[in-house]
Amino acid sequence: MTIPIVLSIAGSDSGGGAGIQADIKSISANGGYAATVLSALTAQNSHGVAGIEPISAEFVDQQLTAVLSDLTVKAIKVGMLGDPEVIRVVAKHIKAANVEHVVVDPVMVSANGDVLLPSSSVQTLKEALFPLASVLTPNTHEAALLINTDSQTLLAQPDKFIDQFSGWPPIVLKGVGGREVNHHDDWLIEQGACTVVAGRKVNSHNTHGTGCSHSAAIATYLALGFDLLGACQQAKRYVSQALQASDQLTIGSGKGPIHHFFKQ
Repeated sequence: MTIPIVLSIAGSDSGGGAGIQADIKSISANGGYAATVLSALTAQNSHGVAGIEPISAEFVDQQLTAVLSDLTVKAIKVGMLGDPEVIRVVAKHIKAANVEHVVVDPVMVSANGDVLLPSSSVQTLKEALFPLASVLTPNTHEAALLINTDSQTLLAQPDKFIDQFSGWPPIVLKGVGGREVNHHDDWLIEQGACTVVAGRKVNSHNTHGTGCSHSAAIATYLALGFDLLGACQQAKRYVSQALQASDQLTIGSGKGPIHHFFKQ
């Protein structure tokens, strides 16, 4: 059996819990072969980020040329990028490569609401990269930013905002909440229609890298031949189980990672 190649374009987490390290683990655990292009280096651990060193657009271009000229990539997952020039370089290569599946995790706002990208980069993401995406996987803060509202308003009445995503690529709105107690559902929004991808709420202190791992898993299942809904369901199941098993790990003294290899 041929293992599909999934390319992650993202930043490095020196603590190993999120970013490209989480992507490699998620892709590998779900049956893909992980190739990588680094967009930034970070000095971080389980307590947070101490420093960021951007990688130049020229070297991002060189990495992409090397990978895509040799490897037959079935799916691409795009995570944290940087300035508009890097985003345009990534978009140029994705467009030229004509890869079947492109999952864009628009890392614009952190889970606690901190803005991570300047408005110029957000606009470049929307104009250059989003039209090339098979699916977008924003958190609720990022989704709210895209439609000019705030996350509390979005979460209070998410049904009211579905139509505002019309004309966009399909969107997996992560962590909308649940229609039942103890549920933690995602919404797959396509052309004004919404399908609930149900999941149970998992209480764990070790949640670092959940979003990265989720989007990488979606890319992997698309590469394996699942349709979009099936890929979202499989990825949701995987991340939920990895969260449930995360307390088996003691990685750092802060917020640890999920357990990517809970099956082994």
